[in-house]
Amino acid sequence: MPYGEALALQRALVDQRRAGQVGDLLLLVEHPHVITLGVRGDGGRSHILASEEVLVSGGVEVHETGRGGDVTYHGPGQLVGYPIIDLSPDRCDVHRYVRDLEEVLIRTASDFGIQADRIQGLTGVWVGREKLAAIGVRLSRWITSHGFALNVATDLDYFNLIVPCGIADRGVTSLERLLGRPVATDAVEERIVTHVCGVFDRTTCQNEPVSSCAG
Repeated sequence: MPYGEALALQRALVDQRRAGQVGDLLLLVEHPHVITLGVRGDGGRSHILASEEVLVSGGVEVHETGRGGDVTYHGPGQLVGYPIIDLSPDRCDVHRYVRDLEEVLIRTASDFGIQADRIQGLTGVWVGREKLAAIGVRLSRWITSHGFALNVATDLDYFNLIVPCGIADRGVTSLERLLGRPVATDAVEERIVTHVCGVFDRTTCQNEPVSSCAG
């Protein structure tokens, strides 16, 4: 899904969630090549290393997002998750929410035999000094949007176009690179859904229209 379409969809679903027209949702998508900017400072624009000509010739778009964090890259082979969750009344804590997303991703990595961890003072999920998954969220009256990006089979060379998340002294990695073998995206999706349900105490709606799914 092109990034602009996903952004518009999230905004519409946040409004519907606030109005009680839908329950809590999790969107899982892959994007064409895109660099996204956060709201901190210049959004990370100064951390784009490639010229406009290089980006255009490579088919890489640049989008402002409205989420927290710095600059990052999304592209094929990367699983991007956008939870649309109402955190009220009992989970109204932005730091807890980010830690909960990290926990989902740490458990998912563990399912594939990878020990991923948090690093104090940094957001995301790490294996050694390399980031496996990035997190950047937005909360509007305790309804969440944006979310996380897990590198499954991502072409990591595209991260050379930026200083990922503004962190110059650490690298990036992927499940396939760590395992040395192909990883099926649908298998990763299944584990993420399971762990989102476990961490956030939710259940999935089977064969029901979105409007009938309760949180």
